[in-house]
Amino acid sequence: MPVEQTSAQTSRVELAAGVAGALSRFRILAYVVGVGLLTLVAAMLVKYLGDQAVLVQVIGPIHGFLYAVYLILAVDLAIKARWSIKGTILVLLAGTIPFVSFYAERKVTDRVRAGGTL
Repeated sequence: MPVEQTSAQTSRVELAAGVAGALSRFRILAYVVGVGLLTLVAAMLVKYLGDQAVLVQVIGPIHGFLYAVYLILAVDLAIKARWSIKGTILVLLAGTIPFVSFYAERKVTDRVRAGGTL
C-alpha cells in the first residue's frame, strides 16, 4: 500500500533536491574557478618574468567571467542551504586566493551533506 506524503514532507524532499542540485553546480564551478585561478597565476608569471602578456589577456577575462558565475552559484547555494552572511562571504572570497577554493569546496560539501550551515 503506497504511503501518501504530506505537504511538509514533500517540501522537505523538494528542498533537499534543490540543495543537492545547487551543491553539485557549486562544486563544479569551485573546481573550475580554482583551476582557472591557478592558470591565471601561471600566466601572470609568464607575463612578468617572460614579458609575454598575451596569456593574461586571454585567461584573465575567462577567469573573471567564471568567477562571476561562481559567485552566483555560491549565493544560490547559500540561500538554499540557509548559510549565515559571514559564511557566505567567506565562501565567496575563497575563489580569490589560489588553492583556497579547493579547500572551501570540500568543507562546504561536508557541511551541506551533514545538514549543517556555514
